[in-house]
Amino acid sequence: MRAILSSPVRFVALLVLVAAGARAEVAAAAAPTPFTRDALLGALGRALIAHFNLEGDLQLDLIRPWTPPARVAAVWDFAVLDYPSVPSSSMMVRARLTADAVVVGESTFVLRAQLWRDAWASRQPLAGGAAFEVSQLETRRVDLFRERDVLPAAVGDRSFVFARAVAAGRLLTWRDITRRPLVRKGEVVEVTATEGRLSITLKAVAMENGAKGDTVTVRNPESRKDIAAMVIDENRVQVRF
Repeated sequence: MRAILSSPVRFVALLVLVAAGARAEVAAAAAPTPFTRDALLGALGRALIAHFNLEGDLQLDLIRPWTPPARVAAVWDFAVLDYPSVPSSSMMVRARLTADAVVVGESTFVLRAQLWRDAWASRQPLAGGAAFEVSQLETRRVDLFRERDVLPAAVGDRSFVFARAVAAGRLLTWRDITRRPLVRKGEVVEVTATEGRLSITLKAVAMENGAKGDTVTVRNPESRKDIAAMVIDENRVQVRF
């Protein structure tokens, strides 16, 4: 710093070079570009993923021909005006395209879509009521828009059991699993009744099965009164007044 300040000529020359470099960077960042087909599909994909909170690899293609704008712009803005009610393999999306704050036009795009994601498949026959074991399963890449009921590989742990028998080599569906019941019909459960700081514990009989978080009916064996309670753990329920 002392060397630069001691030479005014060199200091001024350095400022000129820095200013010129800054102008070059701004010019490069603002360089006009066309709005291509890839840019369109990318903008549509980002909008659909954000709007529907999609997980997986979304792939889109245009069913109807589309002609890109003839102009170029430094700033393109793509805004979806109308979304489909649900995402599917065939969708219509209406959007507005703006170039440097000037509306280029509004168009309705007809899309063919695929949402690829890993899903569970059985390696071997699975018995109804058996615990959900990842070692008995494998993953397959599937299009969730065509296989809507399949079970994504991100779902499933030992809190689940198989609701029915599953043949070997079959993709699992949501109907194949259920939450493992922590409370079973006919078994004695511990009921905690809470009101403010007051807590009372008593025994009751479960009148139905229930997984964690489920509301089940339990019966006081002395009064024969039925109570609705929430399952909180193995053979434990809670009542709040």
